[in-house]
Amino acid sequence: MNQEQSSNQSKCTERLLFEQYGPLLTLHQTAELFHRTVDGLRVSLGRDTEFSNQLRPARRKIGRRVYFRTSVIARLIEEGRL
Repeated sequence: MNQEQSSNQSKCTERLLFEQYGPLLTLHQTAELFHRTVDGLRVSLGRDTEFSNQLRPARRKIGRRVYFRTSVIARLIEEGRL
């Protein structure tokens, strides 16, 4: 797959996630997307693992709430890094 096809596929994934969830995913939505429980995702993020290290840059806190940027999640999914 060349870079242009990869970019188009990534944009497609991003568009689908954006249409379903919007620009930010809640902790619950992110856990659902990765087939994990909310508590399981919370525990994973607290550990020093490859999964958590890839996911942390997408995390944004607004007040006490935790959200994840849809664009970053889509890119990680497309790259097969999660």
